[in-house]
Amino acid sequence: MSLSEALVLAWDSTRSSFIYIFFLSLGTSLFVSYRLYSILCTPYALSLSKNPGLSTRSLAVFLGSGGHTTEALTLVSSLDFDKFSPRTYIISDGDSLSAKKAIVLENLKKPGNSEYRILTMPRARRVHQSLASTPFTAFHSLVWTLRFVTLPAILSKAKFADALLINGPGTCVALVLVAYFNRFWWLESPRIIYVESFARVNHLSLSGKLVRPLADRFLVQWPNLAQTDCLGLGTSHHRGWLV
Repeated sequence: MSLSEALVLAWDSTRSSFIYIFFLSLGTSLFVSYRLYSILCTPYALSLSKNPGLSTRSLAVFLGSGGHTTEALTLVSSLDFDKFSPRTYIISDGDSLSAKKAIVLENLKKPGNSEYRILTMPRARRVHQSLASTPFTAFHSLVWTLRFVTLPAILSKAKFADALLINGPGTCVALVLVAYFNRFWWLESPRIIYVESFARVNHLSLSGKLVRPLADRFLVQWPNLAQTDCLGLGTSHHRGWLV
Protein backbone atom coordinates (compact mmCIF):
# COMPACT_ATOMS: atom_id res chain seq x y z
CA MET A 1 0.00 0.00 0.00
CA SER A 2 1.35 3.36 -1.02
CA LEU A 3 1.72 6.26 1.36
CA SER A 4 -1.10 8.19 -0.31
CA GLU A 5 -3.47 5.23 -0.02
CA ALA A 6 -2.58 4.83 3.65
CA LEU A 7 -3.26 8.51 4.29
CA VAL A 8 -6.62 8.32 2.51
CA LEU A 9 -7.59 5.24 4.53
CA ALA A 10 -6.54 6.91 7.78
CA TRP A 11 -8.52 10.03 6.87
CA ASP A 12 -11.65 8.03 6.07
CA SER A 13 -11.36 6.17 9.36
CA THR A 14 -10.81 9.38 11.32
CA ARG A 15 -13.68 11.13 9.57
CA SER A 16 -16.02 8.24 10.34
CA SER A 17 -14.98 8.37 13.99
CA PHE A 18 -15.57 12.12 14.15
CA ILE A 19 -19.01 11.74 12.58
CA TYR A 20 -19.91 8.97 15.02
CA ILE A 21 -18.71 10.96 18.02
CA PHE A 22 -20.52 14.09 16.81
CA PHE A 23 -23.91 12.41 16.43
CA LEU A 24 -23.44 10.46 19.65
CA SER A 25 -22.66 13.70 21.51
CA LEU A 26 -25.56 15.48 19.85
CA GLY A 27 -27.99 12.70 20.72
CA THR A 28 -26.76 12.55 24.31
CA SER A 29 -27.03 16.34 24.69
CA LEU A 30 -30.58 16.36 23.31
CA PHE A 31 -31.62 13.50 25.57
CA VAL A 32 -30.13 15.09 28.70
CA SER A 33 -31.65 18.48 27.82
CA TYR A 34 -35.07 16.89 27.31
CA ARG A 35 -34.95 14.99 30.58
CA LEU A 36 -33.71 18.00 32.56
CA TYR A 37 -36.48 20.14 31.09
CA SER A 38 -39.04 17.44 31.89
CA ILE A 39 -38.07 17.04 35.53
CA LEU A 40 -37.19 20.67 36.34
CA CYS A 41 -39.93 22.52 34.47
CA THR A 42 -42.82 20.09 34.90
CA PRO A 43 -44.52 19.58 38.29
CA TYR A 44 -43.80 16.12 39.63
CA ALA A 45 -46.98 14.08 39.90
CA LEU A 46 -47.15 11.51 42.67
CA SER A 47 -48.13 8.18 41.14
CA LEU A 48 -51.40 6.87 42.49
CA SER A 49 -51.49 3.60 44.33
CA LYS A 50 -52.45 0.54 42.31
CA ASN A 51 -54.93 -0.23 45.08
CA PRO A 52 -57.63 2.49 44.97
CA GLY A 53 -58.83 1.52 48.44
CA LEU A 54 -55.46 2.28 50.00
CA SER A 55 -55.57 5.69 51.67
CA THR A 56 -52.17 5.73 53.38
CA ARG A 57 -48.98 7.38 52.18
CA SER A 58 -45.46 6.48 53.23
CA LEU A 59 -43.32 9.26 54.65
CA ALA A 60 -39.56 9.71 55.01
CA VAL A 61 -38.21 12.36 57.38
CA PHE A 62 -34.62 13.54 57.61
CA LEU A 63 -33.60 14.39 61.18
CA GLY A 64 -30.66 16.75 60.94
CA SER A 65 -29.82 16.75 64.68
CA GLY A 66 -30.33 19.47 67.28
CA GLY A 67 -32.90 22.09 66.36
CA HIS A 68 -33.45 20.52 62.95
CA THR A 69 -34.59 17.29 64.60
CA THR A 70 -36.83 19.12 67.07
CA GLU A 71 -38.59 21.07 64.32
CA ALA A 72 -38.94 18.04 62.05
CA LEU A 73 -40.47 15.90 64.79
CA THR A 74 -42.79 18.75 65.76
CA LEU A 75 -44.09 18.77 62.19
CA VAL A 76 -44.46 14.99 62.11
CA SER A 77 -46.23 14.88 65.48
CA SER A 78 -49.16 16.82 64.02
CA LEU A 79 -49.81 14.17 61.35
CA ASP A 80 -52.27 11.30 61.50
CA PHE A 81 -50.00 8.27 61.73
CA ASP A 82 -52.79 6.04 60.41
CA LYS A 83 -52.68 7.97 57.12
CA PHE A 84 -48.91 8.38 56.90
CA SER A 85 -47.55 4.89 57.24
CA PRO A 86 -44.99 3.42 57.23
CA ARG A 87 -42.58 6.12 58.33
CA THR A 88 -38.83 6.25 57.74
CA TYR A 89 -36.59 8.38 59.91
CA ILE A 90 -33.17 9.16 58.45
CA ILE A 91 -30.47 10.25 60.86
CA SER A 92 -26.80 11.11 60.43
CA ASP A 93 -24.23 8.67 61.77
CA GLY A 94 -23.32 9.38 65.36
CA ASP A 95 -26.64 11.11 66.07
CA SER A 96 -28.17 8.62 68.49
CA LEU A 97 -30.15 11.38 70.24
CA SER A 98 -32.31 12.00 67.16
CA ALA A 99 -33.04 8.27 66.93
CA LYS A 100 -34.14 8.22 70.58
CA LYS A 101 -36.43 11.22 70.03
CA ALA A 102 -38.04 9.53 67.02
CA ILE A 103 -38.66 6.37 69.04
CA VAL A 104 -40.22 8.40 71.86
CA LEU A 105 -42.57 10.10 69.38
CA GLU A 106 -43.58 6.77 67.85
CA ASN A 107 -44.32 5.29 71.27
CA LEU A 108 -46.46 8.29 72.16
CA LYS A 109 -48.43 8.33 68.91
CA LYS A 110 -48.78 4.60 68.26
CA PRO A 111 -47.80 2.67 71.41
CA GLY A 112 -47.07 -0.95 70.57
CA ASN A 113 -48.35 -0.64 67.00
CA SER A 114 -45.91 1.55 65.09
CA GLU A 115 -44.78 0.97 61.52
CA TYR A 116 -41.49 2.77 61.19
CA ARG A 117 -37.79 2.28 60.63
CA ILE A 118 -34.67 4.30 61.36
CA LEU A 119 -31.86 4.53 58.80
CA THR A 120 -28.41 5.90 59.57
CA MET A 121 -26.92 7.99 56.78
CA PRO A 122 -23.24 8.98 56.42
CA ARG A 123 -22.71 12.70 56.86
CA ALA A 124 -21.90 14.65 53.72
CA ARG A 125 -19.63 16.88 55.78
CA ARG A 126 -18.70 16.74 59.43
CA VAL A 127 -18.30 19.74 61.71
CA HIS A 128 -14.90 21.40 61.19
CA GLN A 129 -14.08 18.97 58.36
CA SER A 130 -11.61 20.30 55.81
CA LEU A 131 -12.94 21.27 52.40
CA ALA A 132 -10.31 19.06 50.74
CA SER A 133 -11.81 15.89 52.20
CA THR A 134 -15.46 16.94 51.85
CA PRO A 135 -15.92 15.55 48.29
CA PHE A 136 -15.06 12.05 49.54
CA THR A 137 -17.55 12.07 52.43
CA ALA A 138 -20.18 13.68 50.20
CA PHE A 139 -19.67 10.92 47.63
CA HIS A 140 -20.02 8.30 50.38
CA SER A 141 -23.30 9.92 51.40
CA LEU A 142 -24.55 9.83 47.80
CA VAL A 143 -23.66 6.15 47.42
CA TRP A 144 -25.57 5.31 50.59
CA THR A 145 -28.60 7.21 49.30
CA LEU A 146 -28.46 5.40 45.95
CA ARG A 147 -28.51 2.10 47.82
CA PHE A 148 -31.73 2.86 49.70
CA VAL A 149 -33.56 5.12 47.25
CA THR A 150 -32.49 4.01 43.77
CA LEU A 151 -31.54 0.34 44.04
CA PRO A 152 -34.97 -0.86 45.32
CA ALA A 153 -36.65 1.16 42.56
CA ILE A 154 -34.54 -0.67 39.97
CA LEU A 155 -34.75 -4.19 41.39
CA SER A 156 -38.36 -4.33 42.54
CA LYS A 157 -39.90 -1.00 41.48
CA ALA A 158 -40.35 -0.26 45.17
CA LYS A 159 -40.72 3.33 46.25
CA PHE A 160 -38.53 4.62 49.07
CA ALA A 161 -41.40 6.86 50.25
CA ASP A 162 -44.30 8.83 48.81
CA ALA A 163 -43.04 12.04 50.42
CA LEU A 164 -39.68 13.18 51.76
CA LEU A 165 -39.75 15.85 54.49
CA ILE A 166 -36.50 17.74 55.03
CA ASN A 167 -35.44 20.93 56.80
CA GLY A 168 -31.64 20.81 56.53
CA PRO A 169 -28.76 20.76 57.16
CA GLY A 170 -26.54 20.05 54.15
CA THR A 171 -26.56 16.24 54.26
CA CYS A 172 -30.20 16.28 53.15
CA VAL A 173 -29.09 17.65 49.77
CA ALA A 174 -27.80 14.16 48.90
CA LEU A 175 -31.33 12.81 49.32
CA VAL A 176 -32.68 15.48 46.98
CA LEU A 177 -30.05 14.81 44.32
CA VAL A 178 -30.71 11.08 44.33
CA ALA A 179 -34.47 11.67 44.18
CA TYR A 180 -33.87 13.66 40.99
CA PHE A 181 -31.54 10.96 39.70
CA ASN A 182 -34.49 8.57 39.99
CA ARG A 183 -36.76 10.96 38.15
CA PHE A 184 -34.22 11.39 35.38
CA TRP A 185 -34.40 7.64 34.69
CA TRP A 186 -38.18 7.34 35.17
CA LEU A 187 -37.79 5.56 38.50
CA GLU A 188 -40.05 5.91 41.53
CA SER A 189 -39.20 9.00 43.56
CA PRO A 190 -40.71 10.75 46.59
CA ARG A 191 -42.16 14.23 46.48
CA ILE A 192 -39.74 16.62 48.17
CA ILE A 193 -41.09 18.93 50.88
CA TYR A 194 -38.62 21.37 52.40
CA VAL A 195 -39.54 23.41 55.48
CA GLU A 196 -37.08 26.20 56.26
CA SER A 197 -36.04 26.52 59.88
CA PHE A 198 -38.00 28.86 62.15
CA ALA A 199 -34.69 30.53 63.01
CA ARG A 200 -34.31 31.75 59.43
CA VAL A 201 -36.06 35.12 59.49
CA ASN A 202 -34.32 37.27 56.87
CA HIS A 203 -32.21 34.89 54.81
CA LEU A 204 -32.46 31.28 53.69
CA SER A 205 -29.99 28.73 54.97
CA LEU A 206 -27.38 27.38 52.56
CA SER A 207 -29.22 24.08 52.24
CA GLY A 208 -32.44 26.03 51.64
CA LYS A 209 -30.83 27.98 48.81
CA LEU A 210 -29.58 24.76 47.24
CA VAL A 211 -32.85 22.87 47.57
CA ARG A 212 -35.38 25.60 46.70
CA PRO A 213 -35.11 25.17 42.90
CA LEU A 214 -35.57 21.41 43.32
CA ALA A 215 -38.20 21.05 46.05
CA ASP A 216 -41.75 20.20 45.01
CA ARG A 217 -42.95 22.33 47.91
CA PHE A 218 -40.72 24.85 49.68
CA LEU A 219 -42.22 26.30 52.86
CA VAL A 220 -40.93 29.22 54.91
CA GLN A 221 -42.18 30.43 58.29
CA TRP A 222 -41.56 34.15 57.86
CA PRO A 223 -43.40 36.18 55.17
CA ASN A 224 -40.38 38.14 53.91
CA LEU A 225 -38.81 34.86 52.72
CA ALA A 226 -41.80 34.00 50.53
CA GLN A 227 -40.53 35.10 47.16
CA THR A 228 -39.06 33.74 43.97
CA ASP A 229 -35.29 34.01 43.72
CA CYS A 230 -33.64 36.43 41.31
CA LEU A 231 -33.16 33.72 38.68
CA GLY A 232 -36.76 32.61 38.84
CA LEU A 233 -35.75 29.21 40.19
CA GLY A 234 -38.04 28.00 42.92
CA THR A 235 -40.86 29.67 44.81
CA SER A 236 -41.19 29.87 48.58
CA HIS A 237 -44.62 29.47 50.16
CA HIS A 238 -45.50 31.06 53.48
CA ARG A 239 -48.01 29.19 55.66
CA GLY A 240 -47.32 30.89 58.97
CA TRP A 241 -45.47 29.37 61.89
CA LEU A 242 -45.36 25.59 61.52
CA VAL A 243 -43.35 24.73 64.65
